[in-house]
Amino acid sequence: MKRPIFVLLPLYLGFLFLWRHQRSVPLDPTLVARCSSLHTPAGPLPSSPWRSTGPSDRYVPETPPTLIRNARIWTGVRNGTEIVFGDVLLQNGRITALGYIPPRLLRSVGSQMNVLDAHGMWVTPGLVDLHSHLGVQSAPLLSGASDGNSRNAPILPWLRSVDGLNTHDDSYRLTVAGGVTTAQILPGSANNIGGQSFLVKLRPTSEKSSSSMLLEPPSSLHLNNSDTPPHIHWRHMKHACGENPDRRYSQTRMDAAWNFRSAYANAARVRDAQDEFCARIHSHSSWWRRWFHKKVQVDEKFPEDYQWEALVDVLRGRVKLSIHCYEAVDLDAIVRLSNEFKFPVASFHHAGETYLVPDLLKKTWGGAPTIALFASNFNCSYLMRTRRKKREAYRGSEFAPRVLAEHGIPVVMKSDHPVLNSRYLLYEAQQAHYYGLSPALALASITSTPADAAGVGHRVGRIAEDIVLWNAHPLALGATPVQVYIDGIAQLPSNYTPTRPPYAQKAPHVPDWEKESREAVEWEGVPPLRGRKVYKTVRFVGVQSVWMGDEEGDVRVGASRGLDMDGRSGGGVVVVGQNGELLSRLFCDEEVDLQGGSLAPGFTTFGAPLDSSRFASNPPQTTVPSIIGDGVIRAVDGLMFEGRNMLLAYRGGVTRAITAPLGAGFMLGCALIQGEAAVHVAINLQIGVSVSTQIAALRNALVEADARAWVAVRKGDIPLVVHVDNADIMATLIGLKSEVEKLNGRSIQMTFVGATEAHLIAEEIRDAGISVILTSPRPFPGDWDHRRIVPGPPLSRESTVMSLLAKNVTVAVGVVDESAARNTRFELGWVTKSQAIRMGTRDLEQALGLRGDAARKRDLVAYAGGDVFGFDSKVVGVVSVGRGQVELF
Repeated sequence: MKRPIFVLLPLYLGFLFLWRHQRSVPLDPTLVARCSSLHTPAGPLPSSPWRSTGPSDRYVPETPPTLIRNARIWTGVRNGTEIVFGDVLLQNGRITALGYIPPRLLRSVGSQMNVLDAHGMWVTPGLVDLHSHLGVQSAPLLSGASDGNSRNAPILPWLRSVDGLNTHDDSYRLTVAGGVTTAQILPGSANNIGGQSFLVKLRPTSEKSSSSMLLEPPSSLHLNNSDTPPHIHWRHMKHACGENPDRRYSQTRMDAAWNFRSAYANAARVRDAQDEFCARIHSHSSWWRRWFHKKVQVDEKFPEDYQWEALVDVLRGRVKLSIHCYEAVDLDAIVRLSNEFKFPVASFHHAGETYLVPDLLKKTWGGAPTIALFASNFNCSYLMRTRRKKREAYRGSEFAPRVLAEHGIPVVMKSDHPVLNSRYLLYEAQQAHYYGLSPALALASITSTPADAAGVGHRVGRIAEDIVLWNAHPLALGATPVQVYIDGIAQLPSNYTPTRPPYAQKAPHVPDWEKESREAVEWEGVPPLRGRKVYKTVRFVGVQSVWMGDEEGDVRVGASRGLDMDGRSGGGVVVVGQNGELLSRLFCDEEVDLQGGSLAPGFTTFGAPLDSSRFASNPPQTTVPSIIGDGVIRAVDGLMFEGRNMLLAYRGGVTRAITAPLGAGFMLGCALIQGEAAVHVAINLQIGVSVSTQIAALRNALVEADARAWVAVRKGDIPLVVHVDNADIMATLIGLKSEVEKLNGRSIQMTFVGATEAHLIAEEIRDAGISVILTSPRPFPGDWDHRRIVPGPPLSRESTVMSLLAKNVTVAVGVVDESAARNTRFELGWVTKSQAIRMGTRDLEQALGLRGDAARKRDLVAYAGGDVFGFDSKVVGVVSVGRGQVELF
């Protein structure tokens, strides 16, 4: 008799259950934990407080508490609008109280507390540099410590900047002296994916290691720390598109786009394999799932690939991406990439055309990225040293921060150290404010906004861990740290910070740039820069001060001839003829109100070829002596006009440029503004032959060369201008000058250009009658010839300029980079006004051989709204003596 099937069914199911259960294997708890955390987001929970009172994980035991009293505190919260007057208490590596601090709390701190009275000075969070290569492109830069770029392949997400972080970089202490306390150390931009970046606190540690400097290091570093972090730390990575990787790998933008898509496709395959594996791990969490899922095999491991694991984390939203991208075409490609693979972009860097495409940025997957910019440095590079930086930077605008902010897109100012010396990151924010970014957003652009973009806004960028005490309002030109605190530890060993007057504690009132900002967008980054030319008499009213040159070229303030102080618009009246002469009559053809502004001589610039090149990435040919024999190259033969850097400098009050021929070798040629003004040579350690050989060549030229220019140098008619920075080489040149003078029986004129180390032999330079042109008045030890610098306050009492002036050396100031020429008046604003005008006009011209009428016929520049050297004024006109016209902007 057959049994009913329903009687056998339980037996069958029981057997099947035992068989399935027998096939299952015990799960490795680490696999379970790893799969469980796979989708946990990085960063603290949104509900976490932005400022904690517990000890910091970077707290150094035995660090005494510090109390700063009577400070103006810019906290960085409420969109940068909160300002508190009161005290700040630093304890346990953090700020534990601010504003009014109850006496009972101070008593509980103990008697070991350091107390500092701020006397109303400003306290801000420590500055955060979102884009730096400090430590991987070390100063002084030598081949053995140049670790910013790998050049092995365009896609290298597995590389890590921390593995090349040099703890002996001279830049650390200099950067901290500028108030920067945290920096993101990025790989360079030679690759489409250059590798992983890391955040560092810039104070020295007792361990003296790279790892000990890291802020919230990711678990992928496998640091042997006993403490478990309260949240998953963000990872960081660098991408780059455009000219740099394309040039390095001889590829096109189409190649670069495929490089990115192929890399992310590989990462997506790894991610999907992990998700499938973890789904099977998850199937073991209940008995019924075991019936319907494939089992994990005994020898099966978690799917991973060391090459792609960092990109997998990008796809999981755990990586803050920093993407070097200039042009709209590249930005568009990245936006599409982010939507194809569904990952957010934390920040676009350099990003010269972002202000032209704000709606495109908002299409990025996850929302518009933060935009990290230069303030006005679109066309220079410390490493390139000359010429326009590159074509893709051409449409960059000083008004980009303002325009982006108006579209609600976060803006960051960054250094790209050593392209810009990160010590002066604050100067970038000051310029952004000058060109229209609000004071709150300008300060946020170097504090809270970069901190948020890096995912560490709960620790830095606000009054939380690191602070800076400033001697002036941070947006005032020349504001300098009095003290810098990182993790509660004071970083400046001595206080050489000058005292500033009370008015310096106020944010500067900046000009109205509405018209210029609108035109920058309308003309897609290349608005017309020429003004309206007037060939008639112009009356300037509302004039507070007038600086004029006399017959000898000296410049003095308060010229009275033709000045009728009638009080209109808060100042006087100056009538200027079309040839630049001051007229006593008040009748005129046109009137311009300077609103309390100034008239001053146009500045002269030297050191960067404003008028002889276009793009640094398409450099001109350097000098080739074998082609020209014993002849001398003349700069006048290569002049080109109407370049944008030249016109921007003109609109910045620079009306005259002296240019030497470009070259990378010893003999540069003749600089001209009136015939052959001077002969230029360069002597340094980078030329490729020994210094002794270079000096021998110069000796032969001075004694024997028959070229007209060298004969004029021997006679003392024109100066020999030597581009040199090393003090030992300068000492040799002083001896050579004396030797040649004794041989010829005549004095020769000599000028040192660059002259970074001139302070070491200042008395010898003075006694030899040699002039000095500092092309880096705020020096940086970028290479071996520049390493012995005078850092200036707060690290030294004097700057290089002041130390040379104190020894009665004739000093002038030039520039290295073209884009810096437009800011000549700000560069000169670090000394007294009379000194500044002489250094930027007469002294510079005389050092370069400019004499006679060319020196006396000086253009006059009209500044509206304030002083020549202040952030409250802008150039509104130029009275051109040589052309017999007034150009109004």
